[in-house]
Amino acid sequence: MELKSHPAGRCPVAHEAVTGAPTGCPVSARAAAFDPFQDAYMEDPAEFVRWAREQEPVFYAPRLGYWVVTRYQTIKDIFRDPVTFSPSIVLERMSPTSDEALQVLKQYGYAMNRTLVNEDEPIHMARRRVLMAPFTPEHLAGHVPMVRELVRKAVDRFIDDGRADLVDQLLWEVPFTVALHFLGIDAEDREKMRRFSIAHTVNAFGRPSPEQQVSIAHTVGQFWQFAGEVLEKMRRTPDGPGWMRYSIRQQKLYPDIVTDSYLHSMMMAIIVAAHETTAFASANAIKLLLQHPTAWRDLCEDPALISPAVEECLRYSGSVASWRRRTTRDVVLDGVPVPAESKLLLVVSSANHDGAHFVDPDLFDIRRENSAEHLTFGFGAHQCLGKNIGRMEMQVMIEELSRRLPHMKLAPQTFEYVHNVSFRGPQHLWVEWDPARNPERRDPSILQRRHPVRIGAPHARDKVRPLVVRAAEPVAEGIVRLRLAATDGRPLPQWAPGAHIDIECGETGLSRQYSLCGPLSDTSEWTVAVQLDPASRGGSAWIHRHATPGTVLRARGPRNHFRLDEQARRLIFVAGGIGITPIMAMAERARALGIPYEIHYSVRCRACLAFERELRELHGERLHLYVSEEGRRNDLAGLLATPDPQARIYACGPQRMLEALERLAAGWPEDALRIEHFSGSAPRLDPSRERPFEVELRNSGLRLEVPADRTLLEVLRASNVDVQSDCEEGLCGSCEVGVLEGEVDHRDSVLGRAERQGHRRMMACCSRARSQRLVLDL
Repeated sequence: MELKSHPAGRCPVAHEAVTGAPTGCPVSARAAAFDPFQDAYMEDPAEFVRWAREQEPVFYAPRLGYWVVTRYQTIKDIFRDPVTFSPSIVLERMSPTSDEALQVLKQYGYAMNRTLVNEDEPIHMARRRVLMAPFTPEHLAGHVPMVRELVRKAVDRFIDDGRADLVDQLLWEVPFTVALHFLGIDAEDREKMRRFSIAHTVNAFGRPSPEQQVSIAHTVGQFWQFAGEVLEKMRRTPDGPGWMRYSIRQQKLYPDIVTDSYLHSMMMAIIVAAHETTAFASANAIKLLLQHPTAWRDLCEDPALISPAVEECLRYSGSVASWRRRTTRDVVLDGVPVPAESKLLLVVSSANHDGAHFVDPDLFDIRRENSAEHLTFGFGAHQCLGKNIGRMEMQVMIEELSRRLPHMKLAPQTFEYVHNVSFRGPQHLWVEWDPARNPERRDPSILQRRHPVRIGAPHARDKVRPLVVRAAEPVAEGIVRLRLAATDGRPLPQWAPGAHIDIECGETGLSRQYSLCGPLSDTSEWTVAVQLDPASRGGSAWIHRHATPGTVLRARGPRNHFRLDEQARRLIFVAGGIGITPIMAMAERARALGIPYEIHYSVRCRACLAFERELRELHGERLHLYVSEEGRRNDLAGLLATPDPQARIYACGPQRMLEALERLAAGWPEDALRIEHFSGSAPRLDPSRERPFEVELRNSGLRLEVPADRTLLEVLRASNVDVQSDCEEGLCGSCEVGVLEGEVDHRDSVLGRAERQGHRRMMACCSRARSQRLVLDL
């Protein structure tokens, strides 16, 4: 297929070279008909392009003149490379502006130029570094009391009415006021500002008719003049509060970076960006939560779930449907050649529902392990600078509503949207409730309760799921099998072989990881097996004593850092004792896939042998048992004597066995052996024995110093960089970051030998740099 450069709206394919296509063009019928300017796209963009995500992940849309990209990894890779994929068209109008509208804009002196969202490198990152200090978590925490007070007063005004339009009465008003406060702008005519914002969105991202263009041009022109007037007023008081005055002060220090034109354009763009996306995101989130009453009930009962719920709402139904990019050279995306100077529509809502990255992506799960990996905020150098302001405001508003109106429900209504390709949220959100059931009427102390706000991505430890013990049965000496179900009887999330959950051990402060080992197809319950370890710190003893039928446990996950390679040609599974649990699911999957496999299972004594009957019934002669008390031991040296480049070895068991396997596999391919640990080996940070090192964040352009007395994880969080964590002992793998350059001093118990030697991944909570500098894929 021959490609050529093309003006907007023209097909990029040389049709004279194409024969036999049903439409006279290799563009499919569905691609030819693609039009996002309709309610169905605004209501659910991910569903609207499901067909593309599953069958035609990159396609040319002639009605738009854009190539549409729908899959997670492809979109993330595009965000990673702002040179090949320029953001310069982000604010470009979707349809040509009429001559009459252009004349109107000219009357107002409209000269919108580059802003943080649509400028190229290297000037973009230079400006971002100069202007980002007020967006760090440390600074944002100071705004929380003001946001709480604004939200409280807004809810006070309608709490006894029994019915409210949350968009008009809360979700637009609060983000707008917070935006003005953060920017340092005095309160203005709010309805006028709302008209300005909608006009700016339709102008840049919509498809207005020629007649509408003229009216919009007048409003946009007025907005431009208003932004200039506010900026000039601020210049007279540069030492006052707010990010815009901070930018004015920075201009004096960096006049070549922060220019007059840039400040004027940013003033106009930031007024919209600082509140509109947060208002839309909040409306989408509350609508979604009320459509899922179990999730709403859960966070009403446990406010620690609010931060994780916000993140899953941003993934499942975020306020940003798409971003745009321009190719600066010929590229290939998902196997499709795309020529230079092409326009790309990156449907991030679709990426956030890509099953290749999010397990069971259409399940709304507020405890989802990797929800923070959504692309609603973008990724890399152009990731949303104000993401944590939005997260903070959403948490405060949802907390106030869940505490004071837990009985609130959606009112019957038809949702209406402003048609555009990028930003989505209902214009109204009607809810209703019985004021007589307001909890504060019975207990006024509810008004004083506050849950801490998380500035940044949620803590993994907050994603707690209550599970009831359906059965607890001994399966071997000192080993009990627990069958766990959701307390409300609903299906549990799907999981993959190698996954584990973390179970909290009551009030001990301990939590322990246990591999899931039940049937892969059964979502009615999860199964784990727990061995009583006399040498443990008390976790297994607590489980054996307290996890009886009917007991409700608090668990997190599933999480998986021991994934099965389903493309392997041969699989060797080695288990010792309780280490059989992750191997059981892996062997079941290998059998289903038809991959040749063998299981080598060692135990100390016959009484210690768990799951023998199930394993023999399912795997027959592929199961090899070794009972040391009976004089039969697994000859690991013989098992690994002949390296097989097509085989993968998966092992879990005692540390001594795993260390032996690592030595014996030295002659095998680097990635042949993969092991699972359940005990941490990361030492506590001792500043007297550490040295500082530097990290460069390749995708965001930051350079950070990691001092001897702080972990990499702490430094990243202080710099507004999202990294999840849970155990912070180098054991769970949740804080993994990619490494592009440099050598890592690995101190975790997650990575295998080949992964450590490759220096391409590290655990930010405990590992450090062996070289003076690391370049991270952040």
